[in-house]
Amino acid sequence: MLEGKAYVKDTDMQLKMQAHAMDSASQALDLYDVVDCTSIAAHIKKEFDRVYGGGWQCVVGSNFSSFFTHSEGSFIYFSLETLNFLIFKGAAY
Repeated sequence: MLEGKAYVKDTDMQLKMQAHAMDSASQALDLYDVVDCTSIAAHIKKEFDRVYGGGWQCVVGSNFSSFFTHSEGSFIYFSLETLNFLIFKGAAY
């Protein structure tokens, strides 16, 4: 369950999808060690692909940079515990 409070840094997702993103992150942290960022990201990506269709991307870690184009309404960047989470669905220019 959600031990720490998630802090949304930026998003254009609807509230229900935001909650799903943070719940998926919390579930992944319950299943995997906090240092296993690849498994955490894979868990979240697969959940979003299953529920919202394919094409989702997920980056998890404590220190990373990014630059990307995303589909409208599909982006969230938040922190939970010691990690940052970036979830988005890719888009063509």
